[in-house]
Amino acid sequence: MEKLFNHLANATAKLAGRPWTFIVCLAVVLIWAVTGPVFRYSETWQLVINTGTTIVTFLMVFLIQNTQNRDAAAMHAKMDELIYAVKKADAAFIGIEHLTDKELAAILREVERRGRDIHAGQPARAVRSRPASRAEA
Repeated sequence: MEKLFNHLANATAKLAGRPWTFIVCLAVVLIWAVTGPVFRYSETWQLVINTGTTIVTFLMVFLIQNTQNRDAAAMHAKMDELIYAVKKADAAFIGIEHLTDKELAAILREVERRGRDIHAGQPARAVRSRPASRAEA
């Protein structure tokens, strides 16, 4: 079931991001707008577009969120692997996506301070918010 949902979410996300999908949706809205006088701008006429857009939006939120969650997880795994593989990289960054917002903010401040120091010609130093450690095999 999960593989089927992932396949559906990926296919839908790819389709939703195409220019032709936008053009088709725009055409639907224009056709709906042009038919307003024909239906005397009735409540049913308004209900058609409101219901359609609500249903599509509701379903797309879950599909897009699923796709973004998987993309983010894959990106974290790839970045963690790169950090682990590069001996000079600070291993303290592995898994920081699991920290609290406050802890992440402290690390970000330190990284920005380190960046300013490097641009000012000072030597690079480790982030002080978390001790770096690397498991050597």
